[in-house]
Amino acid sequence: MALKAQPLNCTLKRDGDSSTDAILDLMRKDFERCGVEVAKIIRVAAHNVLPGVTSDEGKGDDWPAIRKKILAADILILGGPIWMGQPSSVAKRVLERLDAFLSETDEQGRMPSYGKVAVCAVVGNEDGAHHTSAEVFQALNDVGFTIPAVAACYWVGEAMGSVDFKDLKKTPEKVAKTAAMVADNAAHLARLLNAEPFPGHEQKD
Repeated sequence: MALKAQPLNCTLKRDGDSSTDAILDLMRKDFERCGVEVAKIIRVAAHNVLPGVTSDEGKGDDWPAIRKKILAADILILGGPIWMGQPSSVAKRVLERLDAFLSETDEQGRMPSYGKVAVCAVVGNEDGAHHTSAEVFQALNDVGFTIPAVAACYWVGEAMGSVDFKDLKKTPEKVAKTAAMVADNAAHLARLLNAEPFPGHEQKD
């Protein structure tokens, strides 16, 4: 069976052009080259994702449907902008909701995300790409995702500049090479984990 990837766009914009969409589209091509089926991008800000740390916060919460799509995939691609040197508030909302996995373990203590790979895409016009990916990766690892080598593809423009990633006429060579490496490594790791899942540990009262 083909691997599946689910991209999340954590831009603050509910609609319209987004540099996060642009970098996710770049990565889509490389994942498809690796034989990975990439689902439609979910723009989180366009949905009513309620605050909280459970998988369902009740009436009007759109998170359960998004969660279902994340768990149907082998690879999570979390994309978003740098905002004040950090992941966007939308990305943090996603990470907070994924915290529910800590209490949703199976009989071997494995979270629903065990065996699933996570990578990220970061764009911005300020410093913070490494800091942003570090925060995202630590949180995703805490809730059971596996992070491959070279798991972040990012572009950072001139500080306080007016040119966004989506405005570039050509993808910078380094960004293109990194996107290809992220896809190669994530697909490789996901295939290994599908063939040989994490063992888990018997839970004792």
